[in-house]
Amino acid sequence: DMKKSIFGYKISSKRSLVYHGWVTISSTLVGFAMGAVLGILLAVGIVHVSTLNKSVLPWIIASQTIPILAIAPMVIVVLGAVGVTGLFPKAIISAYLCFFPIAIGMVKGLRSPDPMHLDLMKTYNASKSQTFYKLRWPTSTPFLFASFKVSIAISLVGAIVGELPAGARAGLGARLLTGSYYGQTVQIWSALFVASIIAGSFVFLMTVMESKVQKRMGVQA
Repeated sequence: DMKKSIFGYKISSKRSLVYHGWVTISSTLVGFAMGAVLGILLAVGIVHVSTLNKSVLPWIIASQTIPILAIAPMVIVVLGAVGVTGLFPKAIISAYLCFFPIAIGMVKGLRSPDPMHLDLMKTYNASKSQTFYKLRWPTSTPFLFASFKVSIAISLVGAIVGELPAGARAGLGARLLTGSYYGQTVQIWSALFVASIIAGSFVFLMTVMESKVQKRMGVQA
């Protein structure tokens, strides 16, 4: 049954969903970190460089119209051809999915300060970097964490999807694939249940982190 499938094996056992869940979590976190860095850097560039706003932003939006199920096999095959296998290709797919909400949310957040506050910073002769760290960054944190909550869950989906065309032997995607091959519905539902628990835990941790960061920065949620 489902309980045995999840808790009936030792954590170190390759039949344990805890083991497979950890494999997927590793790809998820690496992909999320890559996507977060890329999304934030793109957002900062878009807000501060008008050329990027006009040229890069439309391409960022257009990139999300391509189905991930079409991209994932190509990423796996291309990277596999150059000898890159394992965690990194799955992390790339996760990063591709999660950078978009972060970039868009961060752009909105960095543009959210009141114009009067921006004018006040100019009267104080504040530099762009001072305005960024003292005004734009603090006011963008609610938008950033809202994007993080969405992106961490999407990153998990990306990691699972990345395991499907890779023929992975470990990970929740691998369990879903083998379950579908052999008609093991309990295995499929168990993997989906564990994935939902992981996603919920990630979102909860982001909520706790948001509360602590905003309290430390003096930003009201």
